[in-house]
Amino acid sequence: MTETVSSVPSRAASPGLPAELEAPLTFIRRQDTKPVFYSSAMTGGVPKVLFETEAHTVPIADMRDVADTLSVDREGFKLLPHRTAVEDLYDDAAVSGPYYAEIEALLHREFRASAVAVFDVTRRSDGGPGAKNPDGLRGPAARVHVDYTVKSGPQRAKDVLGEEKVARLLASGARIVQINVWRPIRGPVERSPLGLADASSVAPDELIATDQIFPDRVGEIYSLAYAPTQRWYYASGMTRDEVVLIKSWDSKVDGRARFTPHGAFPLPAMRADAPARESIEVRTFVVIE
Repeated sequence: MTETVSSVPSRAASPGLPAELEAPLTFIRRQDTKPVFYSSAMTGGVPKVLFETEAHTVPIADMRDVADTLSVDREGFKLLPHRTAVEDLYDDAAVSGPYYAEIEALLHREFRASAVAVFDVTRRSDGGPGAKNPDGLRGPAARVHVDYTVKSGPQRAKDVLGEEKVARLLASGARIVQINVWRPIRGPVERSPLGLADASSVAPDELIATDQIFPDRVGEIYSLAYAPTQRWYYASGMTRDEVVLIKSWDSKVDGRARFTPHGAFPLPAMRADAPARESIEVRTFVVIE
């Protein structure tokens, strides 16, 4: 049985970590033509990027200090306590069965959803060549990005839910929200944590539509161009009993967060023997009627 813990542990649970640190994040460099890259599904490992990036050192605050105030509709992300009964998150059958069911139940409760559809899962590791997935090895996504755009969000919803169902839901006034559920496979995370931008601090022209080439299709994500006004957060020492919800697209256009940039970054003064960061992220569509 899955157990939802009552509250998020405070920063005191991770002694020695500052309330705010400075670390480099990797951004896209603006260019005149549309950027493009070949996905891990094409390369079997590290994506092949055909555009220039640049690193900027930014202040990154520990979201544990404000965890109770975070909202996926304002900042675009939320830290939640959530235990899983699945012991081996590398077991594909256990993930596609009991783990998916746990995630669906969590999102039903959190959003009072009428339906939740899980459609993708990715494991990542910064140890060795990366974590094993059916379509290849994956390391942490170091370039700051959003998984979907104003174009690809609705198209992916139609692919997953069906074009007629999406049309019916939207015509009825329902919301369709793309949510990623990110969890450490082992914890606490001591290197390559996930940095997340407060979506309300990101200007629309900082989101750069980027083609993502798959073996059977061309997708589109947003890469993020740097701006000093962006506000950044991470969760210190995340454990296996915690998840971050990340919104990558929302069908409603009414001022709430729609696109949440995120990417891995190196922790300053990291221990040389710090264990590899291993994580699992599940992509879902949440229907709210």
